[in-house]
Amino acid sequence: MDQNKRFEGNFVVAVKLRLVRMGKKKQPTYRVVAAESRRARSGAFLEIVGTYQPRGISAAEPETVFSIDNDKVVHWLQHGAQPTERVAKLLQKSGALDAFEAAKAAKVAK
Repeated sequence: MDQNKRFEGNFVVAVKLRLVRMGKKKQPTYRVVAAESRRARSGAFLEIVGTYQPRGISAAEPETVFSIDNDKVVHWLQHGAQPTERVAKLLQKSGALDAFEAAKAAKVAK
């Protein structure tokens, strides 16, 4: 069975890379997770692959802060996981999409 799909009853459920909201009221932080597409936004997930803090760490450093484990992301992308729009932008900034394209090109070249 392909790792990007799980069986629930008679249905095959795809995996998405998406954000899960954490943090306090009006101070959001997010986890970037691999989750089954039919699960709730903050429901069960398969693996945490990164974090995203859109408000920065403190008022002194208001810039967006994120950390992505590119190896885990490339693994999930190779197994068919689809990123959401916002997560795709974060993956582009972190270089994970470039690493995925390079791995895909190397696999085709063999």
